[in-house]
Amino acid sequence: MIVLSSPSGAGKTTLTRRLLADNADMVMSVSATTRLPRPGEVDGQDYYFIDKPRFSAMIDADDFLEHARVFDNYYGTPSGPVFDALEQGRDVLFDIDWQGAQQLTQAASDDLVKVFILPPSLRELEKRLRSRAQDSEEIIAKRMSKSEAEISHWAEYDYVIVNDDVEDALRKLQNVVDAERLKRRRQPWIAGFVKGLIDGA
Repeated sequence: MIVLSSPSGAGKTTLTRRLLADNADMVMSVSATTRLPRPGEVDGQDYYFIDKPRFSAMIDADDFLEHARVFDNYYGTPSGPVFDALEQGRDVLFDIDWQGAQQLTQAASDDLVKVFILPPSLRELEKRLRSRAQDSEEIIAKRMSKSEAEISHWAEYDYVIVNDDVEDALRKLQNVVDAERLKRRRQPWIAGFVKGLIDGA
C-alpha cells in the first residue's frame, strides 16, 4: 500500500494519475465521501459519493480502513476493494491526508509506504489552487490556511518529494515504488529461488 499525501494543490493528483498510467499492476484506492461531485467526477471512479447517514453506518460496521472529517465533509477508505486488490498481488495507491495516513499506519504498518508531496513554495501552491478554477475564494482561503498544518506532518512519512517539476517528481516517486518492491520481505518467492540456485550449483 502506497500513500501519497500533500496540501491541496501540491500536484498529488497529477502524480497519482501518471504513476497509475505507468504501472499496470497498481490500482487506485477509491475513497468514499459525503461531499458533492465536482464537474467531471464519476461515482465509483473518482469517489464513492454517499450521504452522511450511510457513511456513519459504514463506520459503525467497521467498513473503513481509515476515515476523517475534512472541512464540512467526511472521507474514508472502504476496506473491501483494498484487500481484494492486495490478494490479487497488486499494489494499492492511496490519495489521503495525514490523518488517514496515521490510521493506516495503525492498521497495517508492515505493508505501508508513505510519501509526502511538498510544493516548491506557498505562493506557488496558491497559484496552482487558483489555476484549477474549481473552488470559490472562500474554499481557496480555507485550503491555504490549512496547508501549513498539513505540511507540519511531513516528518511522519517515509519519503518526501518537492514537486517543483512534475517529471522530476514522478521519476523520484517511481524510484520509491521500485525500491520498495525490491525489499526482501516483499518478495516471498525469493527464498525458493535462492534454494534452487544453491541446489543447482
